[in-house]
Amino acid sequence: MRPFLPPLLAGALAGGDIGLDYEGSSFAFLESPAFLAAVLALAVIVYALERAGASRVLEMALPAAGLALGALLCAGALAAGGSAAWPGLLLGIVCAALGYVAVARLLARARRRTEGSAAGLFAVYGDLAALLLAAVSIFVPPVALLALVAFVVLVVRSRAEGDRKYEGLRILR
Repeated sequence: MRPFLPPLLAGALAGGDIGLDYEGSSFAFLESPAFLAAVLALAVIVYALERAGASRVLEMALPAAGLALGALLCAGALAAGGSAAWPGLLLGIVCAALGYVAVARLLARARRRTEGSAAGLFAVYGDLAALLLAAVSIFVPPVALLALVAFVVLVVRSRAEGDRKYEGLRILR
């Protein structure tokens, strides 16, 4: 799961003072062109590494990047709202970890059930879903809380299912 599109969206919207505004807080750098260019460069590097087949490196780097970006975005949102930022660092890490675990397990199960090139599309679907969820959460903040509940449900259900073999449809004669 690549964590780069939501921070790019949040930074671009904050730069235009649309829905978010980090200016006046210690997290104003989140909407700076330099920060957004760095996140975009990371996204391009990750894409190149994926194409080169460096999945082992990405398995460790992407969750770490997601935790860091989640912490910064959550702390920035609290600071922009006039609250203390440090709880946002912790909360952002927890929320990013929960989202990563829930979605990574979901996508892993879906990939196991598909064939060949179709499995590669799940990363694109995940990116689009993350971008859509970020956009809706920025403009309708309670949606973010609903997403957290959905992530908890996904984690609990995936744990309950474990590694049961998918039986698929059976034709009865």
